[in-house]
Amino acid sequence: MPKSFSKLIPPSLYEMHELQRAGFVKLVLEGLATGAVSGFVIGLFRISYSFVNSTLGALFVKHSATPEGIACTACFLLFCLVAAWLCLRHEPLISGSGIPHVELVLRGRLPMPWFRVLWTKFFGTLASLSGGLAVGREGPCIQMGAAIGCGVGCVWHDDHLRPRFLVGGSTAGMAAAFGAPLAGMFFAFEELRTIATIPMLLFTSLAAFGAWFMVDVVLQLGLVFPLADTGLRHALLWLAPLAGIVCGLLAWGYNRLLVWLALAMDRTAMRQPWRMLWSFVLSGILLYLYPTVMTGLGPGITDLASGMYPLRFLLLLWAVTLAFNVISFSSGVSGGILMPMLLAGGLTGALLSALLSALGCPGSFATHLVILCMGGLFAGTVRAPLTGAFLITEMTGAWTLLPAVAATSFIASTLASALKSVPVYDSLRTRQWRLYCQSRGIDPDAPATVASEGQPDKPQA
Repeated sequence: MPKSFSKLIPPSLYEMHELQRAGFVKLVLEGLATGAVSGFVIGLFRISYSFVNSTLGALFVKHSATPEGIACTACFLLFCLVAAWLCLRHEPLISGSGIPHVELVLRGRLPMPWFRVLWTKFFGTLASLSGGLAVGREGPCIQMGAAIGCGVGCVWHDDHLRPRFLVGGSTAGMAAAFGAPLAGMFFAFEELRTIATIPMLLFTSLAAFGAWFMVDVVLQLGLVFPLADTGLRHALLWLAPLAGIVCGLLAWGYNRLLVWLALAMDRTAMRQPWRMLWSFVLSGILLYLYPTVMTGLGPGITDLASGMYPLRFLLLLWAVTLAFNVISFSSGVSGGILMPMLLAGGLTGALLSALLSALGCPGSFATHLVILCMGGLFAGTVRAPLTGAFLITEMTGAWTLLPAVAATSFIASTLASALKSVPVYDSLRTRQWRLYCQSRGIDPDAPATVASEGQPDKPQA
């Protein structure tokens, strides 16, 4: 393999030659190590966040009304703001989800300083989540997994990027974040557009299995949304196209609003941490005025699936949640969009179920529609229907709903494409590339041989 990558050929094409030469035992050991290490680190991240979130929620409920509680809340939000800003200042590549960065690294455009990305993403995302912002941990887990993969690759190789470790680490990151190894594999080939070869399939499957074994068997984190006892009768098959159409329309609007607000904040040229400040201030306001929208203080997916909430309550919660999601992400903090997107999908399903009940439809559809709309909104927004179908099925354990979730996902994805909605990570990838070029005085629209000047010729692992 060459010591440096050509500016015209993506690193993944070089990887095909080396993968064909690698021995079976070597690939097995590399894949399992990538998955196990990624699963362990991301499992610790999930445990840390769950502990912090539950502890903070209990303390807030108990002391929020006292003057001391208000002062402590304000001080803690300020601490989270400073921590998130310091991590972002130390490594600007951790801004946002992290998935666009991984995709740009795979294209040979951005570097991967793996250790710096790993620890700043870990603590930066933990600070953002602890501060109550509506960002997800799953995109960051994928970026951390990619960074860990590059670090594991250094054990076998020199310090040059090996894309199989990046892809395998990303696969392990998604498998560990959601407890979904099959969705992690589909993500590697459907979203990252990795070239499917037998060695790469072997490597990613072993990485996904290693990560799943670590989080599910060793750390015993279990299902993210335990809704396993759910089946869909033939009389209710009309729910899939209904959910697909609703989620396709919502994905079109959600993508446009998310990207528009992020680009609008970019055009203001507001520097950090002032750009983050507004989101943390809004988080503090919502804590006292509408705590139902905050994670741990309001209904979760399993609560929404019970169908116990009235239409008016769900409508307000749905609107505030969507607005808070896009405002939090536009601040530029380290945090993703996947879990807030799934919560928005679950809210959409619960709202749709309440609307059907208000219109006089017999029966309760809340659990079915919550599951279907989570998969539909993911597929319509990301434009990865197979990943979305297996992701929701593995997260909930509702395997009998897999055909219906897949149908919903394909309908939502097709409708969003027909409406000419750009997949969200394509838009965010273009945005991150432009921001990177602007920070280094590079023309992002120049030919590859010109646009690559001023950035590393050989992305470092």
